[in-house]
Amino acid sequence: MEKISVQDVTFTYGSEGADVSAPAEPAVENLSLEIEKGSYTAILGANGSGKSTLAKLIDVIEVPDSGRIVVFGKDTSDDSVFWQIREKSACVFQNPDNQIVGTIVEEDVAFGPENLGIKLPELRERVDQALKDAGIYELRLREAASLSGGQKQKLAIAGALAMRPEILILDEATAMLDPRSRDEFLAVCEEMRIRKGLTLITITHDMSEAMRCGRVIVMSKGSKAAEGTPAKIFADISLEQFGLRRPVIIKFAYEIARLAGVTLTEDDLSGEARLRERLTKILTSPDLADADVPDEESDAADSDRRKIMSVKDLFSSYDGGKTFALKNINLDVYEGEILGIVGESGCGKTTLISHMNSILKPSSGEIEVYPGEGVTLRCSQKKDVQKIRQSVGLVFQYPEYQLFEETVFKDICYGLRKMDLSVEEQKERAVTAAKSVGLNKEVLRKNPFELSGGQKRRAAMAGVLAMRPKILVLDEPASGLDPVGREEMFALIRSLRAGGTTIIIVSHNMDEAAAYCDRIICIRDGEAAPAETPERLFSDREKTEGFGIDQPKITKFTDQLKKDISKRIPDVVFEKIRFDPEEEARAVYRSVLKAGRRDVK
Repeated sequence: MEKISVQDVTFTYGSEGADVSAPAEPAVENLSLEIEKGSYTAILGANGSGKSTLAKLIDVIEVPDSGRIVVFGKDTSDDSVFWQIREKSACVFQNPDNQIVGTIVEEDVAFGPENLGIKLPELRERVDQALKDAGIYELRLREAASLSGGQKQKLAIAGALAMRPEILILDEATAMLDPRSRDEFLAVCEEMRIRKGLTLITITHDMSEAMRCGRVIVMSKGSKAAEGTPAKIFADISLEQFGLRRPVIIKFAYEIARLAGVTLTEDDLSGEARLRERLTKILTSPDLADADVPDEESDAADSDRRKIMSVKDLFSSYDGGKTFALKNINLDVYEGEILGIVGESGCGKTTLISHMNSILKPSSGEIEVYPGEGVTLRCSQKKDVQKIRQSVGLVFQYPEYQLFEETVFKDICYGLRKMDLSVEEQKERAVTAAKSVGLNKEVLRKNPFELSGGQKRRAAMAGVLAMRPKILVLDEPASGLDPVGREEMFALIRSLRAGGTTIIIVSHNMDEAAAYCDRIICIRDGEAAPAETPERLFSDREKTEGFGIDQPKITKFTDQLKKDISKRIPDVVFEKIRFDPEEEARAVYRSVLKAGRRDVK
């Protein structure tokens, strides 16, 4: 009885109170699985595989059409035990705006326990402890609506922790958190699991987060496709057919193994320390294979770059100058580059990009946009604001907030109708923009709210691209997308850059920022350091820690591996850091061969 039992469950979203974004076919079909009490389980799968629906069924937000779900001995179809299950279970979803009900932060956290009948002083203790565990105690008296996206997610998490649940379900709950906040929060949950027997279920697209779990369940088309330890799941290459990818360090390890002509076992993948030990033995073996590793490519010489935007001495305040969200920001953006903006939740990233599009006005300072030779647009000039918004397209992290028309086609055309274009040109631009982001004519006829999360993001981008901006600003463009969707999104971003669009990306994912951005600017407490290349930024661990950001996972892993190798091969000189795991594997392998072990082909 001490388990969550899902027995041959099928569920389809109906017409009354339907989730219109869900497909017409069953969201969950003939699903059977068990989750032991006190376990740590990851649920993986592509967008639309039924993961979130499973969370709703366990938390009795929905009830199966057929089959049974029994939570610690209580059947979810039994109305008499509804509240007993809900008291024991808490669910944190990806979009915090859908979960925040209180005006003030601490009031919102108190909402759940109050409804359970918790009285003072226990209520006060629960709220304070949850706020501290989520890392937002100092924000307890702030208005919830004034928080950043990441801070709102922490608030939703604090609200769940204050319930003191026996089951905590995290549905992409860490997607909007910076890496340090994510690790701190997961550490709190993992400690609660050990100390208090919490049953922890994480629904995630972060494969590295899944590696922390004791067990992984893979879903596909509403059913269970595979289950096992993380090592077993990530050793199985067939997981790619389910829209998943191996974590970056596993990709790195398998490329090393391929080059060396050895086979990795499930035991080798059982933990980062064990994997580093195995790779060190492979790379320092006197029998290291003579692999055909391409020579290192030389860096292309920098060409003359033209400034396309300048941020000059920018200060921004939301309260008339009492406190500043941005302080003395100076930044040049160059034509044709991909510029990354990183930093902790609430540091001012979204505030900065909102100024770039003239949605917000600076308290002081200036933003200049240079859309063409001899043309300068200034945010301080009212006559330039509309032209700036046409030159600088902005897509926020929740694309559904930018969609509101009856059809996708009409939504894409909305901005075009403000540009005094002919109907024919509006149609041509809309169709071309939709095609560029992978939306076909059938999708154009749909209501935007019928689309999947990934399609909504593409539709929002198409509406901006149709206006043909010189600069495209994307706030967490891959958030909420499965691994295949993330790859497609960044392939699209690169193709847009190749077509002449300058891209600015706000991201919490350091591996993606490092792999795709030409330069990165770090912000902390509203202040920014000069933009640097990923290689320069992430080679200085002290600097990244000073800005409250983490190093890419591949960098942290290979830094320690290189130290282990150097102890056995003192004369090894490693090539510059790579952020693609397979490229980094080849670079490490090549460096070892150059250290006298083999001639490099």
